[in-house]
Amino acid sequence: MTTQTRNEVLLEGTALEAPVLSHENHGTRFYRFPLEVPRLSGTPDTLPVLLPEPLLDTVQTEAPLRVQGQLRSFNNRSGVGNRLVLTVYAQAIQPGTGEPCNRILLSGALCKPPIFRRTPLGRSICDLMLAVSRRYGRADYLPVIAWGQLAVRAARLQVGDPLSLEGRVQSRTYRKVLEDGSIQDRVAYEVSAMHLLEPESAD
Repeated sequence: MTTQTRNEVLLEGTALEAPVLSHENHGTRFYRFPLEVPRLSGTPDTLPVLLPEPLLDTVQTEAPLRVQGQLRSFNNRSGVGNRLVLTVYAQAIQPGTGEPCNRILLSGALCKPPIFRRTPLGRSICDLMLAVSRRYGRADYLPVIAWGQLAVRAARLQVGDPLSLEGRVQSRTYRKVLEDGSIQDRVAYEVSAMHLLEPESAD
């Protein structure tokens, strides 16, 4: 039995800027733009979206967009910023419906021991790293955060255990103290787990 892998993202929000060229790979140009997705708390998530050139004409900066794709990771070897870079890879973009959406479904395997802790106010929190296989032997390594009773359940997991979840992709600003003592504002992206799902298995 092998763990079924799943990586599905559905976002609806507004492009803050027109897409700019990111890189070229195997003859295809890829572009990126920031997508602002409203949040119930009032503070929106600003998420990086990467899209292949054929989808370029679908991006309008004033109107709501519905983005369907996957959450992907790659290693940042520049030495600047986060070592693990997350981006939403768009596979389809359509005009939005006017209803904000931020939903991700993931199935993979835990690749690091869970880190369980409590906030100063006593709330349970658990950090997880989920490996989700991709084609050609590659995998995406996605940081997941769970709260409350979900955190307590997730903390019991061990490396290699299958994990399926439903959640949302969020952006979080934090301050990093650099080696020279200066402070730099950075943005981290992670999956906030809403529900743990029963893992699906395939023969």
